[in-house]
Order: sequence, then C-alpha cells, then structure tokens
Amino acid sequence: MAGFALSLCVIGGGAFAVGNLSTSISGTSLNQVVESVSTLSLPSNTATDPSLMLFRSDVTRSSDTADSLLSRLGVSDAEASAYLRNARVARSQILARNGRLVTVEGDESRNLKRLTVRWAPDNATDFSRWVMERTATGFTERLESAPLNVSTRHANGAIQSSLFAATDAADIPDNVASQLADIFAGDIDFHRALRKGDRFAVVYETFEADGETLRSGRVVSAEFVNNGKTHQAFWFKEARAKEGGYFNAEGVSLRRSYLASPLAFSRVSSGFKMRFHPILQTWRAHLGVDYAAPTGTPVRSVGQGVVDVAGVQNGFGNVVIVKHANGQTTVYAHLSRIAVRVGQRVAQGETLGAVGATGWATGPHLHFEFRVNGQHKDPLTMARQSDVVEVSAAARTEFMRHATAAKVDLAAAANAQPSQSE
Repeated sequence: MAGFALSLCVIGGGAFAVGNLSTSISGTSLNQVVESVSTLSLPSNTATDPSLMLFRSDVTRSSDTADSLLSRLGVSDAEASAYLRNARVARSQILARNGRLVTVEGDESRNLKRLTVRWAPDNATDFSRWVMERTATGFTERLESAPLNVSTRHANGAIQSSLFAATDAADIPDNVASQLADIFAGDIDFHRALRKGDRFAVVYETFEADGETLRSGRVVSAEFVNNGKTHQAFWFKEARAKEGGYFNAEGVSLRRSYLASPLAFSRVSSGFKMRFHPILQTWRAHLGVDYAAPTGTPVRSVGQGVVDVAGVQNGFGNVVIVKHANGQTTVYAHLSRIAVRVGQRVAQGETLGAVGATGWATGPHLHFEFRVNGQHKDPLTMARQSDVVEVSAAARTEFMRHATAAKVDLAAAANAQPSQSE
C-alpha cells in the first residue's frame, strides 16, 4: 500500500508539471511526423581491407640510412630499402641530410606504397619534391619543383628564465627567437635586463610546401614588453631602397650604427666595472665586457669597419681589432679561431671568429672592448648612443599605412593563446 501511494504521488507530480507547461503552449497546434530511416552499413572487412593506407611523417636526420629512416617511419620493406639506398637523388639530397620533410604511405603489412620528400634551400622561392612510388613492375621515382607558399604565423610568450626558454615553450623556431634578440638589441639588454614576466608577441613568415611548413622566415612585426616598457618593431622597405629594416611606430630605425653585443645571445660574466682579476688576483678596472659562451660560438662585428689586427696579442690570445669611423675601435679577444684578415672590410653582423679561451683566460668566453680615440667606453652605452636613421619623408605616408595594418596583426598575436596560432 505504501509503495502504491508513493507511485500515485510521483504520477501526480508529473501531471502537475506537464499541466503547468501545457498552459503556456495551449494555443499551439502539435503535429507528429514519423519517417523511416535506413541504416548505413559498413563493409564487414573494413578493418582488414588490404587497400587501407597508413600515413606517417617525420624529418630526416644527419645519421639516417635507408633502413633507419624507413624503420622510424614504421616501414619494414626490404625492396623499398634497397631502392632508396641506391637512388641517386636519395643519396645526394635525402640520406644523411638534416631537416628534409618525409611522408610515407604504407599498407597494414608495413610495405611501402609511396614516399615523398620535400625540401627547399634557404632564400629559395621554390621547393623540391621527390616521390618514390610502388607500381606493378617495381618502384619508380620522379623529382618535381613547385613554388613555396608564404604565410604568416602569430605567437606570444612570457619570460620565466630566458628568451630561448620562453620561445621554446611557445613553439617558436630558434631562428625567429634569434631575430627577436637582434631586432631589439639596441633597446633591450638581453644579457642583463630581462625580467620574469616580460612579454613578447611576434608575427613571422613561414614557407610551406603542399600545406606543410618547411622553414620559418623573416619576422614581420614584433612587440616586447621589458620591465613595463613596450617596444615595437615593423619590417619596412622603401620603394627605392636596396634593403629593408625594422622601425618603431614613429618610423625611427631600430638598427643603430653599432650592435649592443658581438654575440647573438649569451650571458654577461663580467661587466664594464671594477672587479677582482681571476688571474692577477688584484682589484682593477675591467675595461670591457666578458660574455660567457661555449667554445666555437660565432663572434660578429658590432659595426662596419676595417680589420686592423687579426692575430695573437699577449694576454688577449687570438684577437681581432676592427677600426670604425670617428676614431672608434672594437676589440674581440680570446678567440678559438680567426675568420678575417688584416685590411678586410667587414659589415655589421659579419663573423670575425669564434669564442675560445686563448691568452689569459680561465674558461671559454669573449672579452669585448669599445674604444674612442684610445679611451675605453662602456660598449652598451656606445651602442645606445650611436646614430639612427628614419623613414624618408617621401615614404612616411606609406610607412604609417603599413604600420597601422601591422599593429592589427600584432595585437592579434599578443592576444592569441600562449602558443602558436595561424
């Protein structure tokens, strides 16, 4: 009896609820439509269909052989390995080469049906596509060429420890990170001035082949917030100029006469100040800047000039001294090797040699000096005080229009998810 009573209560509650709802739609006519639907059936042998194709992609490595490459791609096919091993294009352009994009198509037995490799040299506008394909009579190959597709990508990140750690976390290529450091080197000391929480956003080119990214290209626009101050950069090339450059929103070039650092990226181990000399064991003025970096790291000229010294000089060990305009010279010491000769003209950013530990050095590093008429100056101060150029009056209207459009993309990059987006 108790159960029956409870059932009546539930039914009554349900009727009450339906009654309340029905009053709100009492004037609406209801029609019931019934249609039969046929069920789609899949072939019973789908899972074991011999025509089922399996796809996999990877990039080549310098240690690759025909067998190791196919094995990493999930292919176990002796006939395919033998053909790949003996193919002329594969031997010269694919095997033991880094960074070639490889796609394979195989069957459920791990036999190769088709292998496609795509690559493009730096600065090329076309890419190469090599296709190796199984036919009824064996494997065939063909080498094709097609235009690269250029697109842009947006990315942003925040500094937790270093610039490269932040760009890695945001899935930004290393060459784009290096460009960021170069672009803002005149305004931001990436060796000493980065703060945890600094933010950046970047729009950069990518070069694609058949929808796959082969390599990244130039930074189109960038923004860096360092210690609360916002820095922006926009790539721009005047119609009659031989080459372009990066400018801030006011049209002032970010490229000064001198770079802030002779290394693309490293750590300052001793600044322009008094210090306790590690070898002489006395306090004395340190008349340059020391950059800690692994042996072999490229050393670049901070400005254009002429090589005045290229050889061994006392405690400097292997040293290069470059003469610039207006009595200014720069010194690059303790090099492991020298890549220039006396009297050679060098451009800003040109490689002079490599980091080492020759002369009076306790470990691999670069000792860098900036002198004006023989007097030592703080290199960072000289870089920030060096001359800058502006967009010409004739091109200013075009630049402002370009910068306005670029700011929209840059804002989208800054507000994107904290990873890479297209």
